[in-house]
Amino acid sequence: MSVAQTEVPRVPDGEALPLLSADAEMTTIVVAAAVIERGGRLLVTRRLKGTHLEGYWEFPGGKCDPGESLAACLRRELHEELAIDVVVGTEILATSHLYPDRRVELHFFTCELRGDPTPQLNQEMRWVPREELTSLKLPPADDELVALLTRDAT
Repeated sequence: MSVAQTEVPRVPDGEALPLLSADAEMTTIVVAAAVIERGGRLLVTRRLKGTHLEGYWEFPGGKCDPGESLAACLRRELHEELAIDVVVGTEILATSHLYPDRRVELHFFTCELRGDPTPQLNQEMRWVPREELTSLKLPPADDELVALLTRDAT
């Protein structure tokens, strides 16, 4: 009885296979998020079941559509999620985070609400004092922002 052998293709000497970086095929998602403070408390919402990082608390906002400005994205997302109009202020932090299946590029802006937010997707919503941010389960991509916001909160 003979055992068939599989031949492994060879690369001629002097030639190299092209190398792909881990990021070559990874999707980058651009996100705009609002840092909204009222009476010393920050607005956070909880990610819905069935979404990436479900159950985590986050600063409200969302994914930008192709060609959409960050400010327009933020206004659209807050209107869709919280039925609220906002004045988008200054970008206070831009950062990126690599998850196993995606790269997220986050842009955090100060925002001023025009009215009172009302969750539209049955998501939980809280107003949290700065010093309590570190006790919430927030996405790893928010770590730098949380450090910035809580630096002088104690």
